[in-house]
Amino acid sequence: MCRVFAEQDPEGYRQINRSIRIGGHSTSIQLESTFWTLLDEIADSQGLTTPKFISKLYDEAIEHRGEIPNFASMLRTTCALYLRGSRPLMEEVAALKQEAA
Repeated sequence: MCRVFAEQDPEGYRQINRSIRIGGHSTSIQLESTFWTLLDEIADSQGLTTPKFISKLYDEAIEHRGEIPNFASMLRTTCALYLRGSRPLMEEVAALKQEAA
């Protein structure tokens, strides 16, 4: 059973830094390659670029919670929620795509 996990390609957990503008400020986010791939997929599914998706997610989380103790961890759990099937409704996706156009 553990072979699936133990023998995975190290490329998937290679750390990658990306510079992204959030709230008018440039910041660097370090995540594993697999998470960046998933974030690219999530953003694309909503008709957004990855930086735009991350910025929008940050703004909405701040609006809802007031603070984000660990944004990189939030991005990882966003990917986990996505993989578990927590995806936006089709109406939300259509509205996001229209807004982005």
